[in-house]
Amino acid sequence: MKLPRRQFLRLAAGAVVSPAVPRIVHAQAYPARPVRIIVPVGAAGVTDIIARLIGQWLSERLGQPFVIENRPGAGNTIGTEAVVRAPADGYTLLLVGAPNAINASLYDKASFDFIRDIAPVASIARVSNVLALNLSVPAKTGPEFIAYAKANPGKINMASVGNGSTPHVTGELFKMMAGVDMVHVPYRSAAAALTDLITGQVQVYFATTASSIEHIRAGRLRALAVTTATRSDFLPDVPTVSDFLPGFEASFWGGVGAPRNTPAEIVSKLNQEINAGLADPKLAARLADLGGTVISGAPADFAKLIANETEKWGKVVRFAGIKPE
Repeated sequence: MKLPRRQFLRLAAGAVVSPAVPRIVHAQAYPARPVRIIVPVGAAGVTDIIARLIGQWLSERLGQPFVIENRPGAGNTIGTEAVVRAPADGYTLLLVGAPNAINASLYDKASFDFIRDIAPVASIARVSNVLALNLSVPAKTGPEFIAYAKANPGKINMASVGNGSTPHVTGELFKMMAGVDMVHVPYRSAAAALTDLITGQVQVYFATTASSIEHIRAGRLRALAVTTATRSDFLPDVPTVSDFLPGFEASFWGGVGAPRNTPAEIVSKLNQEINAGLADPKLAARLADLGGTVISGAPADFAKLIANETEKWGKVVRFAGIKPE
């Protein structure tokens, strides 16, 4: 049974308060051995790179290795469950991302409850997607594309990297808010989706900025809009979707979580160190190279982000009738 949103936020806010002196001493000694950061997807993607950047920072700051362990499969649920079942001692962490918020509704029979079982530690970055078109589509602006889609219902193929993926639900949110009908075509990888977008097998793809930017700059794809609430530094001349669909916002975001009941002092220590990293110009620049914008804050701030995203994507999953593959 899922916790009510208000209860989740209250518990997360309370997680930073702990008067017990022995636990404070324990946190001061943390970490005394290597720490695992479980990444619930394969290597080399944005999620994995964010984990490795923050893991390197924490290793240097705290004097113990923060080892990245990729556990892909079942739409992020395999890696997430491994952290849920781990001891709540701060030595197994999770690279949390937007898919976790989506999966809360998508996998309604999962053996764990993400909001209940993972404690928010710190947010890290938000990465924009971009509404990218095959060059054969005549639309040059967002409103023109919506008009074109309405004039051609069911004739436009929309790529994604799988049912319930961030590009998929972003596209479904767009369809819902714009009132258009596009055919979803799931792919196994972003590379395959981009290849078919360029060759015209599909006409639209809400691609990550990092994966599509070179194709856009080379003129192989047309970028109509970015999906975040503000413009991307990668594509400063490209408007946001919210410029023509007010209230639209969608992005990949990442942060760190831990098993519930992880000592509050350890959560607080990790939060402080991660925020210190996000304030470091070199680390912030590396995240910017991925198309990312830093989002720092307290554990309670990250809890609010997760709760809001879970609520939003739950509505989209139900409206579109999305089912796991």
